[in-house]
Amino acid sequence: MDNTSLFKVSDIENALVSKTLIEVYRSLESRGYNPTSQIIGYLITGDPGFITSYENARSKMTNLDREKVLEIVLKDYMKNNL
Repeated sequence: MDNTSLFKVSDIENALVSKTLIEVYRSLESRGYNPTSQIIGYLITGDPGFITSYENARSKMTNLDREKVLEIVLKDYMKNNL
């Protein structure tokens, strides 16, 4: 019984971004930072210094395309608020 599953690349990408943001948020929070401010600072400036290296959070975050992260966050916000 061979079944072929179809996946949308955008769904996988969205899930990866969401998972990464949650992990980075928790790492920042556990180090005593304001996660929202730190992530926004990074997304606006591109300066990885905004993200702690604790639990590889900086590496995880810098592996994401900042524009794609903003696009996904905005689309999710609009979907939930319109």
